[in-house]
Formats: sequence, C-alpha cells, structure tokens
Amino acid sequence: MAVKASSVDNRTRSTVSLCIVIGMCCFFYILGAWQKSGFGKGDSIALEITKRTDCTVLPNLSFDRHHSKAGSSSSDLVSPVKKFKSCPDRYTDYTPCQDQDRAMKFPRENMNYRERHCPPQKEKLHCLIPPPKGYVAPFPWPKSRDYVPFANCPYKSLTVEKAIQNWVQYEGNVFRFPGGGTQFPQGADKYIDQLASVIPIANGTVRTALDTGCGVASWGAYLLKRNVLAMSFAPRDSHEAQVQFALERGVPAVIGVLGTIKLPYPSRAFDMAHCSRCLIPWGANDGMYMMEVDRVLRPGGYWVLSGPPINWKVNYKGWQRTKKDLEAEQNRIEEIADLLCWEKVSEKGEMAIWRKRVNTESCPSRQDESTVQMCESTNPDDVWYKKMKACVTPLPNVKDDSKVAGGAIKPFPGRLHAVPPRIANGFIPGVSSEAFQKDNKMWKKHVKAYSTVNKYLLTGRYRNIMDMNAGFGGFAAAIESPKSWVMNVVPTIAKLPTLGAVYERGLIGIYHDWCEAFSTYPRTYDLIHASGLFTLYKNKCSMEDILLEMDRILRPEGAVILRDDVDVLIKVNSLAQGMRWNTKMVDHEDGPLMREKILYAVKQYWVGGNQTAVA
Repeated sequence: MAVKASSVDNRTRSTVSLCIVIGMCCFFYILGAWQKSGFGKGDSIALEITKRTDCTVLPNLSFDRHHSKAGSSSSDLVSPVKKFKSCPDRYTDYTPCQDQDRAMKFPRENMNYRERHCPPQKEKLHCLIPPPKGYVAPFPWPKSRDYVPFANCPYKSLTVEKAIQNWVQYEGNVFRFPGGGTQFPQGADKYIDQLASVIPIANGTVRTALDTGCGVASWGAYLLKRNVLAMSFAPRDSHEAQVQFALERGVPAVIGVLGTIKLPYPSRAFDMAHCSRCLIPWGANDGMYMMEVDRVLRPGGYWVLSGPPINWKVNYKGWQRTKKDLEAEQNRIEEIADLLCWEKVSEKGEMAIWRKRVNTESCPSRQDESTVQMCESTNPDDVWYKKMKACVTPLPNVKDDSKVAGGAIKPFPGRLHAVPPRIANGFIPGVSSEAFQKDNKMWKKHVKAYSTVNKYLLTGRYRNIMDMNAGFGGFAAAIESPKSWVMNVVPTIAKLPTLGAVYERGLIGIYHDWCEAFSTYPRTYDLIHASGLFTLYKNKCSMEDILLEMDRILRPEGAVILRDDVDVLIKVNSLAQGMRWNTKMVDHEDGPLMREKILYAVKQYWVGGNQTAVA
C-alpha cells in the first residue's frame, strides 16, 4: 500500500508540474503578443536599452571635477562606436561661423565681414576641438568675475591695448579684471550708480539689458549683483578673445555685431540697451542701427549712450575729433531719437539716457506716419538672416494712451512665473494661460528629477548653462538662481514663437538654427540641456554635426542632459560614446512605460597636444 500511495503522489506532482509549465508558456505567449501589439511598449523599450546601451560605462559617470588629464575609459558598445579624433591644435579656439580667414572674403561695408559666415557642409570639421594645454576648470562665481586662468585664454593683447582703461591685467598665471572700461576706468560699480540715479534698476523694473560692443563685459558682470541680466555681444576682431573672456568670467555674451542683418532677438525684449564707446555709427544708414535697437527695446525701456559724441563741447579735445564732426553726429542722433519718439531723460558728463515711449498713442510725432518709414513685415520677430532696414517697427495697438503696448510686465522676480503678456493677450497662437502654467509645473517636476541624478545641478557648480530648445523658458525658470544663468535658445524652426515670452519672464535668450555653429567660442558652457531637439531636427541636418557642436562649446567635465524619444537617444548615446562622453540613460519620471527617456552625460577631461590630427 505504501508503494502504491507513493506512485500516486509522483503522478500527481508530475501532473501539477506539467500544468505549471503549460501555464507559464501560455502566459509568456500572451505577453509577447501584447508587446507586439504596441500596448507593452515599455518592456520592449527596456529590452532595447539593455541590448544597445553601454551599461558598463554607467558606474563611471561622474559629475565631479577631477582636474586630471586622464579621462575615464569605457568598454565598447554592443554595436560599433564611431570614435572621433581630435582636431589639430590650431583649431583650439575655432569659431566656425566667425572664422577670420573666411571673414576676409566678405565686404567690409557695414561690418558685413564680421557677421556670421558659416562653412558649407563639405568644409565642416568632423573632429573634436582640443582644449589648450594646461586648461583648468574656471573659478567658481563670484571669483570668476574677477579672475580667469591664463591657460584657458592665453591672449595678452588686451592687457597692453587697454592698459590705461583698466579692462584686464595679467598677474602670474591668471588674468585679473578690475571692473574698468573705456568709459568707466574707475570701475563699473560707480558707473552703474550713475545710471541707477536715473533708471529704476533697484526695484526690478529693469531686469534684461543689451550691451552692444561689450568689450570684456564688465558692465554686464557688475549688473548681475543688482539682479539685472545683460546680453552682451561684440565681434571677433582685433580685440582677440573679448567675448571669450566674458564667458570665462561667467557673464552672458555672444559673438555678434550690428551690421547688415537683424539682431537674433525678438521685438520688445530688453528693458535697457547700452553703448559705452562701442564705435557703432548710430547716425549712419538713415538711423538704421538706432531703429534696430528700438525694435528690441521694450516700451518704456531705456537707451544709454556714453562717450563720443555726447557733450562734445567739453570733451572733443580728448577724443581727437573736430567740433564740427562731433556736433553733426550728436545732432543726427538727436534727430533719430525724436523720430523714434524717445524722450531724453538725462545728459550728464559723457552720458545721455533716452526712454522709449510706452505706446504709439503717447507719441505726438508718430500720429503723422507720413514722416516715418514704418516696417512692412507683419512679424517683427522674424529676424534670422533677415536684412536690417531703416524703418520703425510698429508697436501693438492699445485702447488708450495710459496702457503699455503689448502689456505691462511685473518687476522681477514677480514676472518669472507670471503669465507673460504675449500669452495672456493671445500673441502666441494656440497657447493659453493654463497651458503656460502647466508647462511651468512640468519643468519643476523635471528639474527635481534631474537633481536626483546630477546632484550638482542646483548648487552653482554649473555657471554658464544653455537650453538648446527652450520653449517658454521653463527649465531656466525652474533653476533660476544668482549662482547661474541660462542662455535660452529658441530654434528658428520651432513651431511656436516663444522667445519673446522668455524675455517677458526676465530671462535671456537668442534665436539659432542648430544646423549651424553657435556664435560662441569653444568651451564656454558648463551644462547643456536639450528637450526634443534631435526629434525637432530629424531629417533637417546631421545628428553628428549637432553633437560635435555641443562638444565644441561644452567645457571639459561639463554636463549634458538630453530628453527625447528612446530610439533617438540610443543613436545619440552611441555617438556620444565616441566623443569621450560618459553617459547614463534613465527612465522618464513617470516610469519605464514612457517612450521619452533622459540621457545624462559628462565630457571627459582631455587637452590638446596633437599637431598631426586630421580634421
């Protein structure tokens, strides 16, 4: 009986085991069919990432600064990785669209040769721009405002040319910036104090500023402690590296010039514009340059002009120009200012300040438009490679002369999270106040998730930050701090004209087409963020070219955060590995079933020294 009972038990266990096996087979068959149907996409995505992502490098991802010449190594991906070589050392400060040799082939009239002239596709470099030997991480802010390592910008010409103007001094292995300038040799602080006696800088009314012909951007550097964010620009010319110095100091700046094309900024963007002996011929070309400043100046904004020809009767001897010449120049500037309906609110010493009227109705001379050439374009923000013209950009209409054209803006920081007037008043098609608030909330959530992976994001470690596809500036608003600033780039092919709203939030930014190089020097950004950028540019230009440009402008040991579709990021990750980036891909904050993923990267530290590398 015992033997028989044992036999029955064995048959029972065999039957149960068989049922379990059959049940598991059915379960996995159904699961596989479910995934192929599209409803189980998250699991197949996870499998694809496991197969095609270089998991062995993930533990080596580090956001720490090492100050080491040896970069961390990574094993090969499952799929082949294209390894990018270093460019020859002569390209260490290469600016593709402001290349000096190419510039000399263009006309000098109206500074055309100093504008953007990008290389054709066949002339683009497909190698990594090498940092100079001895390159080190910049000093942390605010020390970086006053000191820049010599090895990072080894150019002494400005210390000689501008010695008496207190621009920059060479001391041992660093450059020191005393805060002086051509018009403020005693320091930018005292100069700004003079401005603040006329312009409401202290109360947040003035938040965004434009500095034309900025030198080493000391004016913008010292405005920062007053919570004013200046967009500074200067050409790449005989004053070698002035914009590079500005960015090494941790001050917003781009390579640019008032020439023949419109500035890459939206209309009604800046609370204040400034020229301190910037050598721009304001009275030339029928006032075209003053009209362009008028386009980007917010209603009620201020224009500051210091240096020649202001108060020429007293100062003409020191300027080495004739009375007649200076008088004619100032008279012409005054005429154009009247035409633009700017009110002169101050002239003291070598400084004059005008204020733009808040609307057209409050401008008596504008009532007779036959005396004013108005711009015909219906979109004043359509500026990319558009020719500048001597015409006045119309302001939005108002119901009465007490209203601000386009809508009044709160003082900063109140304006940062308030609904921008362009959205509240319906100037951005299809975007409601509710949609803007939802976008705000979303980016706060994203940034919170970012900071759990990159613990340095909100600490001030990253001073110069770029958002390559900024939208409404939600990322920048979520990380806003005196410790950092964000260059909000709105691609020229973006679906919505959002850059104006970015400025209305008290942030700064620029239009750009990422099929071309950005107007900056190599190694000028500490962190680069991009959401949906590669999907946006799919079939527009090469993913490889965009990534190489990102590498050019990113500092050694700088960080990258990319959000995009998983299939896109898998391709990006493969290329990034070949560019000496350490990477890590993680799921969306809402879980693995979301197709959108986040790719974190850190650029390895390495320097030049290769004269024979092939470009």
